[in-house]
Amino acid sequence: MATKTISVNLEAYERLTNARTAERESFSQVICRAEWAPKSGTSLDLLSRVENSNSTADIAFLDEAQDADSPPKDIWDSEHDD
Repeated sequence: MATKTISVNLEAYERLTNARTAERESFSQVICRAEWAPKSGTSLDLLSRVENSNSTADIAFLDEAQDADSPPKDIWDSEHDD
């Protein structure tokens, strides 16, 4: 099996050590067992999803999000200070 050597800071090392389910479990096994959060989507991902979708639910969701969206507060507009 091919391997790579990596360096981790002490906090990461402690977290890996504490995540072991058995004393002899390797860090590789701990890392492979970990569940990683999915990457956040990009606008290109969204465009691709919409272009390849036959679902009206996707379009409805985007329409609702667009309707609910508003521009950010203009911090330079002194007439509308809270």
